[in-house]
This record gives sequence, C-alpha cells and structure tokens, in this order.
Amino acid sequence: MNLHEFQAKQLLREAGVAVPRGEVVGSPAAAREAAARLGGAGWVVKAQVHAGGRGKAGAIRFLDSPDGVEKIAGELLGKRLVTYQNAPDGQPVGTLLIEEGLTIATELYLSLLVDREAEKVAVVASAAGGMEIEEVARARPGEILRELCDPLLGLQDYQVRSLAFALRLSGQAYKEFCRLLPILYRIFTVQDLSLLEINPLVVTADGRLLPLDCKMNVDDNALYRQGRIASLRDDSQSDPREAAAHEAGINYIALSGNIGCMVNGAGLAMATMDLIKLHGGEPANFLDVGGGATAETVAKAFKILLADGQVKAVLVNIFGGIMRCDVIAEGIVQAVREVGVDVPVVVRLEGTNVDRGKQILGQSGLAIASANDLTDAARRAVEAAR
Repeated sequence: MNLHEFQAKQLLREAGVAVPRGEVVGSPAAAREAAARLGGAGWVVKAQVHAGGRGKAGAIRFLDSPDGVEKIAGELLGKRLVTYQNAPDGQPVGTLLIEEGLTIATELYLSLLVDREAEKVAVVASAAGGMEIEEVARARPGEILRELCDPLLGLQDYQVRSLAFALRLSGQAYKEFCRLLPILYRIFTVQDLSLLEINPLVVTADGRLLPLDCKMNVDDNALYRQGRIASLRDDSQSDPREAAAHEAGINYIALSGNIGCMVNGAGLAMATMDLIKLHGGEPANFLDVGGGATAETVAKAFKILLADGQVKAVLVNIFGGIMRCDVIAEGIVQAVREVGVDVPVVVRLEGTNVDRGKQILGQSGLAIASANDLTDAARRAVEAAR
C-alpha cells in the first residue's frame, strides 16, 4: 500500500523528524489561504498522487505569489496526472501539498528498502539526489552508497557515520543526519514498510537537513497489524478493479491484455501468464483467488475480471489441493450462471477429484471448455480471444 507524501511526512513529524512547513488543501482558494498562513517569499505546490516523476510532469511548481499558488492549484486539481510511472492513464489529483519555499545548498538521496537477495534491510544513499537519481544509478553506479543492516542487530552507529562521511556532511548537517537515519530505520521496521525513500534530502542554506519529499510503501501482508496506516489507503489512486479486489480479499493487478486469468496461487498465476505469452496472447490481469477459493470468491473474481472491457476470454486455472476439484467446478458453474459471462471460458483443473470436476463442467450446459492441461488451456484461451 502506498502513502501520499503528506501522509508520509506526518509519520516523520510524529517520530520527531523536522519536515518543511506545509498544509494539505483541496481547492484553489484554500491553496491561496495556506500560502498566506505559511508566509515567506515563495511556496511549492505539489500534486498528491501515488507516482514518482511529478516534477518532470509539471506537478511540483515553485511560485512567488499567492495569486500564482491559486492559479496553479486550479490547473492541477481535478486533472489526471500522467508521469513515467503511471502512464498511460495517470491518476487523479484530489489534494495538493502547499509548502514553504527553501533555499537549498545540497540535494541528497536516501532510502531504506528490503533487499530480498541479502534478506536484510538496505540503506541506500547518494550525494547526487534529485530528479535524475535513476540516471545516476544507471550511468554512475559508483555514486550509489549502500549499507546492509543485520536483522538482529539492526542499523549500527558505525554504518550511520560511514554514510554521513561518504555524503560529505559536516557540522550541523552531519549531526542531524546521525540523528535522522536511526529514526528512519525505526519507522521502517515498526510500521512494516517495504520502502521509505527521501528524494531529495536537502541541506538548506542555513545548514538544516530536511526531507523535501518522502515516499512510503507499506507491506500489504502486515496491514492487519497497522490499522491506523491501513485507514490512510486512498482507493482513488488505484484501478477501480484493484480496489474492488482488495475489498473482496482477492489479489488482483490490472494489465493491458485481453485474456482474463483466474488462478489459485501466486506462483501458478505467474506460470499461467507466462504460458499465455508463450502462445502469443496477452494476459489482462494477475488474479489469485487463494488456496481456499469458494463459489462466492469465484463469483466475485468473475465480476472483477469482466469489469475490464478488454477481456475477450477467461482462463481459469485451479489446482485442487486445499479445495477438491468437484467443489471448485460447482463454484465455477454457479459463478458463470450468476454473473452471466458472455465471453469464452476455458477451465483447467488438476488435483483431488479432478475427473468429477470435469464431469460437472461438461454437464453444466454452459459454454465452458475443459482443458486437458495448462498448455492446452493457454492455447485454447489465446485462440478464443482471437
């Protein structure tokens, strides 16, 4: 689950991290009022969407008058912002963050993430922060610094000092960095984050160290114990089908193809998508109904699949392990009748009572094609979609 910048900064603020002064607004008039309350000679207007690349997309604007703040707020609010991370559809801008303008001396990059290969939390930093950090990582990887944190010992003081020296920090900025990084590590672990990224982390002209932007991603599997953070979910930033799937407890990711996939198990779902591609088709989604799929779950999954107008065929690939194949087949038949599916449906069943499951599908009187194996199912689905 992603958090908006203003939500992430609120978590930083509560943990004792100094952040730029700012206000969240939802109208041009409120943006002007916020600028007046913040005072100063300049302001930054930031569109709040769950995507990077806002600066390059013109959604982070620097203004020197309240009139300018109001004008730009009117241009951004209500539009769909398209960046390189959320193209081609973009995401709606419903709120803006109005912040005080700062005089910046240096821009740094700092992030914490899970290194799954090392099975540790990695701290990544660079003295070349800002909008071109991806290009720096690609063209000058030697400028990317990295420290791995032992899962038992956590972030160590020597690692913090090592990064501070490598970033060429000194004086007050050095002290603030050595205080900041342990706080970030604590937030990362306590709040079950999968990513905490500050880009840029700036040294101001008067020597302060401030996170100018902050991105936080929360591990979905830990949301059950992060009730407050879970309540911050903004479904307007997600595909409506993905929001409906989340509500139904189904793992769903929308893609751009025309073959709807319904599978139980993430690994099996990935294999199904691979075989569709292998036979010249394009999957319309990743959908994992889970190992204990019921008729109700299958019906909800069909509704979500068919909400995508691009779907021309549906491939159901179920392994009857926790659930028997005959029970699953009955659920599929019930779901197809309930939902009123009007596109070809190809079903591949394997596991306990598979023969009985196929018999139920064959005697249903519905246009459901029963495949012999996964390769056969993928081939049939691709042909049906054509």
